[in-house]
Amino acid sequence: MAEQDGPLIPKHFLFPGATYVDAEECEITTVLGSCVAVCLWDQRHGGGGMNHFMLPLWNGEGLATPKYGNIAMERLLEHLLAIGARKEHLVAKVFGGANLLATSNAACPIGERNIELALTQLEEWRITVVASDLGGRVGRKIIMNTMTGVVLLGRGKQQNSK
Repeated sequence: MAEQDGPLIPKHFLFPGATYVDAEECEITTVLGSCVAVCLWDQRHGGGGMNHFMLPLWNGEGLATPKYGNIAMERLLEHLLAIGARKEHLVAKVFGGANLLATSNAACPIGERNIELALTQLEEWRITVVASDLGGRVGRKIIMNTMTGVVLLGRGKQQNSK
């Protein structure tokens, strides 16, 4: 059995259409294609969280869930403030928004719209984006540490179009 160098860090897998926030140390993992994940971290006190949204805007029909970017962004900020984070201490890291379909020449690609929504909202809130890996044609896996704000990024292989 391998020796352990300290306490185990709790882990949480974030599914699409969800948010997760923790005031204590936790590793949040998610996998992204055209979806976008915004990681917010309180750089003064630690604690942070992540959202994972699939579509940019809730149209007012059905449930207002965090599968929509405008709802996911609001919920993430609300939950962080609820655990004692201060908006003026938050920094952001933004990932995803890929265009994975080789034949996708749509007038409004979902990935690009998701990116635009996330960046516009962060700018309106005056939260600085300190890192990002956006767009392109590859999926991503990210792991965020809520205490340190460190985000590990893995990128998939680009598919060749035929």
